[in-house]
Amino acid sequence: MRERLRDVDANLLLSLHALLEERNLTHAGERMTMSQPAMSGALTRLRKHFDDELLVRSGRAFELTPLAEQLRPVVAEAVEAAEALLGNQRDFDATTSKRRFTVTMSEYAMTVLAEPITRLVAELAPGCAIALDPLDVRPDQVETQLMRRDLIIAPLGFDLPGRIQPVFTDHLVCIVASGHRRLRDGALTLDDLREIPHAVAEFAPAGRPRPLEVEMTAQGVVDRPVLVQVTSLLTLPFAVTGTDMCAFVPSRLASRCLSTLDLQIARTPLDPVQITEAAHWHPRREADPAVVWLRQLLYDVAIEVEDDRPTVG
Repeated sequence: MRERLRDVDANLLLSLHALLEERNLTHAGERMTMSQPAMSGALTRLRKHFDDELLVRSGRAFELTPLAEQLRPVVAEAVEAAEALLGNQRDFDATTSKRRFTVTMSEYAMTVLAEPITRLVAELAPGCAIALDPLDVRPDQVETQLMRRDLIIAPLGFDLPGRIQPVFTDHLVCIVASGHRRLRDGALTLDDLREIPHAVAEFAPAGRPRPLEVEMTAQGVVDRPVLVQVTSLLTLPFAVTGTDMCAFVPSRLASRCLSTLDLQIARTPLDPVQITEAAHWHPRREADPAVVWLRQLLYDVAIEVEDDRPTVG
């Protein structure tokens, strides 16, 4: 075995880790700052070493072979141990680092945090870059994303594994088209909520009770008529404008859309429904100095965001 290991470039371990996590030559190359031909060459060498394809094409994507699935946790542990021994104990200097941070966010969190995070990274760590991508809420993808990313920012309630740091809070408000026929002094009654067609965003794992549904049920609003169902909170205001529907969206999102889409916030008898977006990270990144720095920056962003919280609703 030792003789065989001497024939293998240790850098291939990192390439293997990237390939097994990303399951994509281009993304793995970006993660390793390698060209696609170079990453393809690394895959060829790894296939020869293991006498296995490791990645096999399935339609337009790649899937791991059974051997690759077995290797994935072992390789992740090996990289974690190597980082603990050789990498993560070194200090992170934001002023000189060339680190590329990877952060996954819910679409709503992206609208609130993308600008202040990228602005502060550019200001405090000018040599660093940050890659932002949207959250994939499929249960079989969440843990994979947690392994691949420095941070995931998502609503509390997804039961993501790992460490958690709340980032910002908001509350849901009811939006309707301006001058909605059921409004009385800017308010809707519980009967209105039972009868008006609703537009809803369904993106949480199936079967998980949501705080809004719990509050509506407690107030006797059961089986509300749902006319439109979307997969993104961001599209709800566009679905409601000019219609007889109502929708519940975070107050920050509502404040950006009211005048543009000719909407208004309707008061309701429901108790306020609070939501919290939180940062999640894998335990192996707990002591990574670069990620510790990023979490501190996120803490500073959270204070700025809460200070700028709109007063609508």
